[in-house]
Amino acid sequence: MFSSRFHWDLHTNRLTQALAARRAAGGHVLDLTESNPTHAGLAYPGEIVSAFADARMLAYEPLPAGTPAAREAVSAYYSARGHAVPPERILLTASTSEAYGYLFKLLMNPGDEVLVPRPSYPLFEFLADMESVAVRQYPLEYHGAWSMDVAAIEAAITARTRAIVLVNPNNPTGSYVKHAELRALAALCARLGVALISDEVFADYALTEDPSRVTTLAGEQECLAFAMSGLSKVAGLPQMKLGWIVVNGPAALRQEAWEKLEWIADTYLSVSTPVQCAAPGLLAAGEAVQRQIRQRTAANLTFARAALAGTPANILAVEGGWYITLQVPRVRSEEQWTLHLLEHAGVLVQPGYFYDFASEAYLVVSLLTAPDIFREALPRLIALLG
Repeated sequence: MFSSRFHWDLHTNRLTQALAARRAAGGHVLDLTESNPTHAGLAYPGEIVSAFADARMLAYEPLPAGTPAAREAVSAYYSARGHAVPPERILLTASTSEAYGYLFKLLMNPGDEVLVPRPSYPLFEFLADMESVAVRQYPLEYHGAWSMDVAAIEAAITARTRAIVLVNPNNPTGSYVKHAELRALAALCARLGVALISDEVFADYALTEDPSRVTTLAGEQECLAFAMSGLSKVAGLPQMKLGWIVVNGPAALRQEAWEKLEWIADTYLSVSTPVQCAAPGLLAAGEAVQRQIRQRTAANLTFARAALAGTPANILAVEGGWYITLQVPRVRSEEQWTLHLLEHAGVLVQPGYFYDFASEAYLVVSLLTAPDIFREALPRLIALLG
């Protein structure tokens, strides 16, 4: 009766079961997995609410790519970061997840393939399955720093590969694409007729400075490329449901892609009028939220490095984003470590296998965690590692 898309195991995993049982019993939990900025104790400016005091939202203008004012606000966001992105190349979506859906529809027929990084955020397979698209993984390699093996990516490309996804910076490794890697990838994609899709939602959250890194694919000209972001991370406003796609590449390909994307967007018209009217104000007010997040992630990272120095846990090199990855002793599996920490320390972390790490044992910790929780939980975690 139901679609074959729903082939996943819908049962809850052991960690989720253990967490629910602990909370039901009234047990205290120090959550080091917080990824929702609206639950992280940040101070949101009142201008966010007042941004919706706009009578224009009472009129509906069904514009597939989004309203000119909202697209101009996104263009200004890029301009402030040194990138000239005209509004005519910006198409609004309700989220980056929807943007992926649009791009999979644009580029792929059922059964076609998209290459995604490993390890990375575990959403791609679900999004691809919803579009009847197959996922193939390419490795991110770690040798004291994260890098992309372009030769391995080329080897993973088949006759049905239509796009390569870059997450920049990647979640949870916090690694950025480097200029040399991008040039090799763009040349490969141009030669083989494959598109690049760049997920840049964490791009504003650099933890280090490095001129060799790529901050955005907006402006890429060698191959067809799409840069995506949105208010969820840029302004710490996941509930506002506004994302965007910047269309890049050679003029003829870019124009054809734009026309087809507009057709797709016109079919759904999913972006709400109120959030489009509020977009300039939300992006402006979100700068204050973004500053708080950058300060918190930097402070928590500094604390973690000091606390973990000389312990059995090692923080893998991280350049940006909201997370760190801890390499811990392989005396337990990742699942055993997470259950052990929850049961004996009341500390919740994520296992590396949630993100498809190729080996054990890794634990993923959120730097977005409120400082008081972070500073209480990390010593408890360390105490159980010995």
